Amino acid sequence: MELGKKQVSVVWSYIAVVLIAVTIALCVAIYTVINTKINLAKEEAAAAVTEAVTEAAVETTGADADETESLPEAGKTDISGIRMLDLWENSATLKQQLISYVERITDESNNSFIPVDRRIAVFDLDGTLFCETDPTYFVDTLLVHRVMEDEGYKDRASKFEKQTVEKFLERIEAGKTYDDLQDDIGKCISSAFSDITLDELDQYVQAYKTLPMPDYEGLLRGDAWYLPMLQVVSYLKANDFTVYIITGSDRFIARGLIHNSPLDIPDAHIIGSDRTVLASGQGDNDPMVYAFSSGDRIITGGERINTAIQMNKVGAIVREIGLQPVLSFGNSSGDASMLEYVITGNQYESMSFALCCDDLERENGNLEKAEKMREMCRENKWIPVSMKDDWTTIYGDGVMKKITVVDAAG
Repeated sequence: MELGKKQVSVVWSYIAVVLIAVTIALCVAIYTVINTKINLAKEEAAAAVTEAVTEAAVETTGADADETESLPEAGKTDISGIRMLDLWENSATLKQQLISYVERITDESNNSFIPVDRRIAVFDLDGTLFCETDPTYFVDTLLVHRVMEDEGYKDRASKFEKQTVEKFLERIEAGKTYDDLQDDIGKCISSAFSDITLDELDQYVQAYKTLPMPDYEGLLRGDAWYLPMLQVVSYLKANDFTVYIITGSDRFIARGLIHNSPLDIPDAHIIGSDRTVLASGQGDNDPMVYAFSSGDRIITGGERINTAIQMNKVGAIVREIGLQPVLSFGNSSGDASMLEYVITGNQYESMSFALCCDDLERENGNLEKAEKMREMCRENKWIPVSMKDDWTTIYGDGVMKKITVVDAAG
C-alpha cells in the first residue's frame, strides 16, 4: 500500500525530531565530559600549587625556628648572680653561697623552694648598705650640722642639744666615753627636728645630702652607698624577694636618705627608730583625746618612742612584717638579734650575712671591729663579708679616700 505524500511528510518530521534530540543529547554529553576533565585539571593544578607552597612554608618555618633557637629570648632580662653581682670577687663567699641559694629556692622542683610571698630579706642600713665611718652614722652627722652649723637653727638649739653634740665630737675626735651618750643623741635628733612637717624634714635631708663627704674626694653625703651591697638588693628583688630596711636610725630621716637614691625601697618597707607624730593643732592635748581636723597637718614630735637596735629590730620585724625573713644582712652587734632570729627555727632555708669593716685603703675601716665581727660569725654560723677582699670597688670610680695625718703616719 502506498503512503500518501502527507503521511510521508509526517514520518520524516518524526525522524527529524528524533535526530535533533539525539544530536542535542550527544552535544550535552560531550560538553559534560569535556567540562569535567577541565575542572579535574584545574583541581590537580591547584593542589600541586598548594602542596608546593606548604612545603616551602614548612621549610621556611623550620629555618626560622632553627635561627630562633640560636638567639636569646626577646625581652628576657638576665637575672643571674654572675652578671648582677659583678662588683664582687668570684672568690667571695657571699657571692658563691647567695647565688647557689637563690637558684635552689627559686626552683619549684627543689626541696628548698620558697614561695614568692615568703621570700623576705632584711637589711641594716648604716655600715651595711651605707657608709657609717665618715666619721659616723648619717643621722648623727646630720644632727651635728643642725646644732653646730645650721645658721637657721644653731642659735635656737637647746643647751642639752649643744652639750650632747659637744660630747659626741669629743668621742669622735679624742675617744672620750660618756654614759648614755647614744641614747642622748637619739633624744636630740627627735627634738632638733621637731615641729616640722615630714616634707620639710625630707627637704632638709635632701639639701644635706648635697654636701661633700669630708674624708673622700668625689663623694657627696647622700652618695656614700656600698655599691656591691646595692647589687645584692637588686639581685634579690629581681628574683622576687621583698626587701625591708631595719635601721637604728630615725625612720623619717632614713626615708629621706633613701629617697632619690639608687636604693629603690618604698617608705612602707623602711623601718627605724620612732618618734612621736602630732597634728599641727594638737598642742599639749592627749593624742588619745585630740581629733585630727581638716585644717591639721602632720608634724614631727620631739619625743623618741623606741630605738630599733638588738631585740627591738626583731620586735619591729614581728610587728610590721609579720613573717620571718629568710635572709638578713648586718654589720654590728646591734644587728645580732636580727641576724640570729632569721636563722633560728625557720621553716625555710635561711642565711645571715655580716659585713666586716676591714678595708683601710678605700674606707675608714677598723680591724679590731672587723675581727670581733668575724668571731661573732664563727660563733653564730653567720657568713662574713670582707669589704677588703670581697669587693672590687666600694663607692665606684672617681671616689678616693683622702690621706689623713693618721694614714700618713701609719
